[in-house]
Amino acid sequence: MLLQLGLNRSATFLRPTALFRSGSLTRQLAKRYQSAVKTTYNEEVQILRAQRGNRPISPHLTIYQPQMTWYLSSLHRISGVILGVGFYALTIAFGVSTLFGLGLNTENLTAWYKQKIPTWMDWTAKAGVAYLFAFHIANGLRHLVWDLGKEVSNPGVIKTGWAVLAFAAVAGTSFLFK
Repeated sequence: MLLQLGLNRSATFLRPTALFRSGSLTRQLAKRYQSAVKTTYNEEVQILRAQRGNRPISPHLTIYQPQMTWYLSSLHRISGVILGVGFYALTIAFGVSTLFGLGLNTENLTAWYKQKIPTWMDWTAKAGVAYLFAFHIANGLRHLVWDLGKEVSNPGVIKTGWAVLAFAAVAGTSFLFK
């Protein structure tokens, strides 16, 4: 099988003394090793496909039971991206407006927001930002606790996960109604 794939190599590379005895290291390294058995490209591809068919398939997320840590880790990353994109978009918009004199300021933005955005969309946006911000802050504090070496056991991780969710619910609701 190895001969057919051209994978047979001389054992010279495994014996350093043979390399230095041969006279020229460059000549020895430049030597090309070839298989004595001739195979075509299509035959080698068929052999490789047959070998791949016998290999086990790696398990994926579908074989594992979902855990709270997965969801909280994913939500922490997603909330960070959403909040970061919103922050940078507003910062760049205000910076460009100031640089080019476009007249975007907090008074104009507030007036446009109150005129153009319906109430249901206003509450939805505020709730999204409030709950994501509260969750992101709470989960960041959770990571700081882990950095101190506390609550890194499985029960501790689950306990702090529930504490993060509880804090996010209370603080998000508080932020929403202010």
